[in-house]
Amino acid sequence: MNVKVIQYIIQLNMLVIFVHFQFVIFVHFLLTFTEGTFEPQIIGKRQRNFKEFDDKIISMYARGMSSRDIQGHLYDIYGIEVSAEFISNVTDSIVEEVTAWQNRPLDEIYPIVYLDAIRIKTKDNGHIINKAVYLALGVNIEGNKEALGMWIAKTEGAKFWLQIMTELKNRGVNDIFIACVDGLTGFEEAINSVYPQTQVQLCIVHMIRNSLKYVPYKDRKKITPDLKAIYTAANSEAARLELEKFKQKWDNKYPTIYEIWNAKWDGIIPFLAYPEYIRKAIYTTNAIESLNHSLRKITKTKGSFSHDTAVFKLIYLGLKNASKKWTMPIRDWKQALNQFAIIFEGRFPII
Repeated sequence: MNVKVIQYIIQLNMLVIFVHFQFVIFVHFLLTFTEGTFEPQIIGKRQRNFKEFDDKIISMYARGMSSRDIQGHLYDIYGIEVSAEFISNVTDSIVEEVTAWQNRPLDEIYPIVYLDAIRIKTKDNGHIINKAVYLALGVNIEGNKEALGMWIAKTEGAKFWLQIMTELKNRGVNDIFIACVDGLTGFEEAINSVYPQTQVQLCIVHMIRNSLKYVPYKDRKKITPDLKAIYTAANSEAARLELEKFKQKWDNKYPTIYEIWNAKWDGIIPFLAYPEYIRKAIYTTNAIESLNHSLRKITKTKGSFSHDTAVFKLIYLGLKNASKKWTMPIRDWKQALNQFAIIFEGRFPII
């Protein structure tokens, strides 16, 4: 018997076994179905979508994957093709969740609130323009970080900031001890119109970042310690002396840096009046920088957004993922909390 005949017999036997196996499955299915005990194991009866499958799409979307990337990934893993419209419909399912989150009640007191922004490109009246997504990041009494809300705007101004602060007030925030901002126009006035006792502090991290924009990489390691000497000084008088030293040393090469710090000095010096642990809590770069980094990572792959709702969906999912890491109070919070209780006596809750 030649080789071809043997191969033919083997293939025929395999076909018979396969057909028999399929027949057994069909009979089992038929008997089970006629007895009324059939229950789908993947998609339930009268179920129009597959939650686990939707969750995977949302998870990929939350990591900044484009619709095309998600389509390719689903085809590679599951061998199925889905449309961009289907993916959009799945991610739209979280819009109600985003709205509920944006309007949820907040704590009565936040010792620290940071306000920061990331820039995105989005379509507006048929044109792609730059917009800012502003984020309010609070530190609650327990020392845990909490994203309080997000807002999108083409233009800034006192009315916009007043709207944000009024919204926080309406959601239950009765007091903010220290608000850290990046020198945005009209924001200090807006804060104090709603929270007249709040100390508005220019964010030191932003001051450093804005300063280093004017410095080439080769000089940054030399300038950074001289800047640090300013914001780590014992008090405002000592800090002023350090600023003048900085001017004498670097003004010939980088005069803009001194101008920035001198112009913003009144917004910087409140920081210098606080004791060490509160300074650390205000200054902590992780509170702002790590959050911004994670959000930029997922938005940069998008190029531009089709509308503001798409922005809110992705930023919300990014905040949700970031908050999973906020399981511990910020560093040295207990010491800072004791100092807050003394400095803000009468406003601090006694538990």
